Amino acid sequence: MSAAHSLNIVPFVSVENMMDLVLSVGIEKFLIELSAYVEEDFIRWVDFDKTPRVASHSNDGVIELMPTSDGKLYSFKYVNGHPKNTKSGRQTVTAFGVLAEVDSGYPVLLTEMTILTALRTAATSAVAAKHLAPTGAKTMAIIGNGAQSEFQAIAFKALLGIDHLRLYDIDPGATQRCKKNLESFGFKIDACRSAEDAVEGAQIVTTVTADKKNSTILTDNMVGPGVHINAVGGDCPGKTELHRDILLRSDIFVEFPPQTRIEGEIQQLAQDHPVHELWKVIAGAEPGRVAEKQMTLFDSVGFATEDFSALRYVRDKLSTNSGFQNLDLLADPDEPRDLFGMLMRHATSTRVTSA
Repeated sequence: MSAAHSLNIVPFVSVENMMDLVLSVGIEKFLIELSAYVEEDFIRWVDFDKTPRVASHSNDGVIELMPTSDGKLYSFKYVNGHPKNTKSGRQTVTAFGVLAEVDSGYPVLLTEMTILTALRTAATSAVAAKHLAPTGAKTMAIIGNGAQSEFQAIAFKALLGIDHLRLYDIDPGATQRCKKNLESFGFKIDACRSAEDAVEGAQIVTTVTADKKNSTILTDNMVGPGVHINAVGGDCPGKTELHRDILLRSDIFVEFPPQTRIEGEIQQLAQDHPVHELWKVIAGAEPGRVAEKQMTLFDSVGFATEDFSALRYVRDKLSTNSGFQNLDLLADPDEPRDLFGMLMRHATSTRVTSA
């Protein structure tokens, strides 16, 4: 990214730039490469500053900031979650993010993250499933067929070899749209009439619904032994998808316990209920799946290190790709302490140009 040589310029990746980048790499390859970055950063988990996201909740949704740093680079993501937005033609989730150098504080990347968040969420789910899902799993149920569902399906195909999908949504149109979008990716796809129907025969169950409320998408009798549950939809206080009894008989794996206990499925449980930290499994410090009939649950709420990984990946891809814009974002006076003089000189040059 040669633009970074000009101190006032920050590379900016627009939505169109991001789509071009993903498609030029290939969606499956993008997810595989992104997953490697996510996994690398989980392995070096101890290097990161970690804090639960800063959330501003309202009756309509939530707006959040998600910061982290490894001491060399700093990142944050602005993201919202407003389930009612689809009624007015808006996205439920939108996001943008920044990557910056710690030593100078200067940003080195500003990018859209609505698409990138969908990709990193799917990549993280698939990374977790590599360690937690039954060996040789081929069939996945996806309950909730909104904006995240296709990304989840493709990530699980790319990393785990999932080739059979069983789809269900309370809106049959969403299921048909998801099925159509995935037709060219080599899946066998069943559009199911109920959540109970969807989980039949599935070794992996992904729940990815959008309503901002406590729901019961899965009840205890629907989930048999040996299943891996990828619970993605519960991501804020008062929003869950699973019956409490499922949690009580599952081995639960989480990203950052202080955040997940506030926002994840385990908000239904006592604060001292035992959970396993995913980074320890990925780093080889603790086992993941250890028995054929073990029921595993990835209580995914999304964590800032995953955004850091995604931003780091995009920055590296742009080193050999011109898919960004030069954004004049930072003031760069000739004399760093003369910001006012820079303003006055601009006023003078503007008058000369006008004349």
